[in-house]
Amino acid sequence: MQTTESSSSYDHLENSSVIDLIKIINNEDKTVPYAIEKSLGSIHLLINSLYKRMKNGGRLFYIGSGTPGRLGIVDASECPPTYGVDDNVIIGLISGGDKAIRKSIEKAEDNTSKAWKDLIDKKINHKDSVIGISASGRTPYVLGGIKECKKNNIFTGSIVCNKNSVLSNNSDVSIEVVVGPEVVTGSTRMKSGTAQKLILNMISTILMIKLGKVKGNKMIDMQLSNSKLIDRGSRIVASELNISYKEAKKVLRDNKSVRKSIEKNSSGGRT
Repeated sequence: MQTTESSSSYDHLENSSVIDLIKIINNEDKTVPYAIEKSLGSIHLLINSLYKRMKNGGRLFYIGSGTPGRLGIVDASECPPTYGVDDNVIIGLISGGDKAIRKSIEKAEDNTSKAWKDLIDKKINHKDSVIGISASGRTPYVLGGIKECKKNNIFTGSIVCNKNSVLSNNSDVSIEVVVGPEVVTGSTRMKSGTAQKLILNMISTILMIKLGKVKGNKMIDMQLSNSKLIDRGSRIVASELNISYKEAKKVLRDNKSVRKSIEKNSSGGRT
């Protein structure tokens, strides 16, 4: 039996108090970072491989079904506002299409050919990379897409929560994070989903740092799309140029970019 489907270590949950259930879930969640720590070598290898392709114009695709698909879409969708990259740099695809983001379309994950069709629609090419996300490591939508990528010489990675899965065995680099049985047996949106989310945070954040989207520890290419981000941008500019917040906000308004505000007004960039 797969670890993700093994019986919970807890029973009679319906008879437990709310505080006991909170403690149970919290205690199990604490084990996730330690499980990820065992896979840091694989995460390192995958990020290095992705970076080599992305710095030469390649894109990164996430493919998944259900919770993993939604996690991939969340991670991809947050990169443009946070780091100022185009929507077409990191792309999340989910079985069942956009409707499946909000509403479960469970049967869609059994289609072995749809992921490749979805990738073709995005004009995938040999420069690109694809990460399959699947707690079980056997989701047909994901597995079918990864197999077709392999046939077409497209670099592949995977994030799974079972050892020696069929998805891992068909990926160039696989991250296997075994978090153990879920509190509710088979509910992989819990610890497995948490592990996947943390790993995706690592992947996209480190890629953006290495691609020059961070200066020091600041997001200098973020989109100034609302008052919160304008405020954050102003504080970054004030800190980098050693000027007042009011002055920084004016500089930011004039340049419409944190990066440009800093580069044009730094001691080496002033005219």
